[in-house]
Amino acid sequence: MPDRAATHTPAPTVERPDRLRNVVLVGASGAGKTTLAEALALTAGALTRAGSVPEGTTVSDHEEIEHQQQRSVQLSLLPLAWQDVKINLLDAPGYADFGGELHAGLRAADAVLFVHSAPDEVSRPVLALWRECAAAGIPRAVVLTHLNTARVQLDEVLLTLQDAFGDGHPDTVLPLHHWDLREGHLHGSIDLLTGRHYGSPEDPGDLADARARLAEAIAGEDDTLLERYLNGEELDTGALTEAVHREVVQGTLHPVLAVSPAPEAGGCEELLDLIAAAFPSPLDRTDDLPACDPDATLAAQVVHTGEDPYVGRLSLLRIFSGTLRPDTTVHLADRPDERITALSSPFGRQQRPMPLALPGDLVSVAKLTGARTGDTLTTDGALIPPWPLPEALLPCAVEAHSKADEDKLSQALARLAAQDPTLRVEQNPDTHQLVLWCTGEAHLGVLLDRLRTRYGVHVDSVPYEVALRETFGSAASGHGRHVKQSGGHGQYAICDLTVEPLPGGGFEFVDKVVGGSVPRNFIPSVEKGVRAQLLHGIHGHPMVDVRVTLTDGKAHSVDSSDAAFQTAGALALREAASQVKVQLLEPVDEVRILLPDEYQGAVLNDLSSRRGHVLGTENGGPGMSLVRAEVPELELTRYPVELRSLSHGTGEFTRSYVRHSPMPANLAGQYERAS
Repeated sequence: MPDRAATHTPAPTVERPDRLRNVVLVGASGAGKTTLAEALALTAGALTRAGSVPEGTTVSDHEEIEHQQQRSVQLSLLPLAWQDVKINLLDAPGYADFGGELHAGLRAADAVLFVHSAPDEVSRPVLALWRECAAAGIPRAVVLTHLNTARVQLDEVLLTLQDAFGDGHPDTVLPLHHWDLREGHLHGSIDLLTGRHYGSPEDPGDLADARARLAEAIAGEDDTLLERYLNGEELDTGALTEAVHREVVQGTLHPVLAVSPAPEAGGCEELLDLIAAAFPSPLDRTDDLPACDPDATLAAQVVHTGEDPYVGRLSLLRIFSGTLRPDTTVHLADRPDERITALSSPFGRQQRPMPLALPGDLVSVAKLTGARTGDTLTTDGALIPPWPLPEALLPCAVEAHSKADEDKLSQALARLAAQDPTLRVEQNPDTHQLVLWCTGEAHLGVLLDRLRTRYGVHVDSVPYEVALRETFGSAASGHGRHVKQSGGHGQYAICDLTVEPLPGGGFEFVDKVVGGSVPRNFIPSVEKGVRAQLLHGIHGHPMVDVRVTLTDGKAHSVDSSDAAFQTAGALALREAASQVKVQLLEPVDEVRILLPDEYQGAVLNDLSSRRGHVLGTENGGPGMSLVRAEVPELELTRYPVELRSLSHGTGEFTRSYVRHSPMPANLAGQYERAS
């Protein structure tokens, strides 16, 4: 832990869940979330000096890869104490590849702070996340950063936010302060409700009109306050403050705050005051998750899993109900019970002891060897549903670099998958490749780095292979003769086959032998040999959709055997294949692409270049289109990356296997392998 941490600062504790605030910072990559978290920790007294993202000295970004890339790649927690309230401040990655960590933060938090860079437009992904939070009923506020830009005009920025987030009701997105922003520096602000001065703002003159507009907007959501306001009654500060809390919790008011860049970090006190006074506690949750009751049975969920070089696996838990104490035995679904020995409160990399964890709190537990991210820990067996995760659609085939790496690879990947539920590890039964399915290139880079640095496993990336198939282009006949005499017991088997295509029919074996030319006990042997050859294929890919008919053959009373007829059956199939064209089949997926209307044309053109067949387009929501198409899997290997580029990060897609279809002749030659 850096020596910037306040000396001997214990983990913040509270005695009641209503004194807890769980807040997650979200926003576009580069908006300033980590810098804001550092500034808030400094203001709350948890740090003696703020760190810097470019210098790699921030507390929340404590992994080396985060320092190298200068961006967050995982969810981190900074518990802060402010006005007898414990604020669990969660810093979530903004880059799209780490959406799993973002959604884990949404599950852990009770409110969301959208961090927005004032000079920038509101991006589509951020707007989509806002709507997702709105649909889930999660309270939201907005924090403006990067004010030290000449072109920032706060009035214009506010109009932009109201247009983007107001959903037709601009008075739901409002500043609660008058800001004194001069030359890119926030000199201070004045609370419009209480009149309190923060920093050293210049005298703005009479703010009565601004306070009246704010009071009218707040009172408009409360019938009692509205009646008092319309009757000309002066609304007292206490009533308005309570109304702000009520409306923030209900999602009818989204306060806007401004924070000056570090190290001054003007605006942090205002933000911490607002979180403590107006943000929801765990008692205010209205979702279907277990109710916040200290005396109920324990229900907790693993929202993040990390590794510590000294203590091993660390599981970050959100306690939903009950009180978690050391030496508690917890149930895990489909796995052995585990005993929790000690509790700690993470502060970046540091772990500080905790005596217990109340419902609503976030706590770290070491060495839960069977627990994975998303798992439920209970004392009565109840399950908490997992949160939605982005689907891993970018494949990367890897091989162990050496025999020593191969011995450790399986265990290392299992540990990574337990930590990161967006990672899908596949041992492809058709291509025999080990494939890591990731959400994007940045996600893949982090996984490979963790394999190397955490577990000492080096892997090499190899070209990803698609599971192709083969079939007969037309009917053909084959003669299989396996006759060998080498003294003593020989081998003798002859069979004649006809093979014909059977589109979509799999495999059929038909016996049309007459007169006993092939003894009955050897007919299954012929079929077994044919099946073995079909599995191997002619050009190195499994053969499917054929009907094989055994028409004739010969046997020897002494030298014929099961093995001999298996070999003859395979030889007959190969001879039949040599007489006709063997057609390569490639897998075809149905893709469903959701994207803004303005990118539909570019995406449709791109699908055409990928040999895609568009099935149709339909309305995907306000300003959105849903495109359905069938596309060969060979053309989708890097589609997650390329769709993100085409749609400026706003498009998303799903895919599902439909069938194998004939591959064009001009491509087939590239994928034919020697049998």
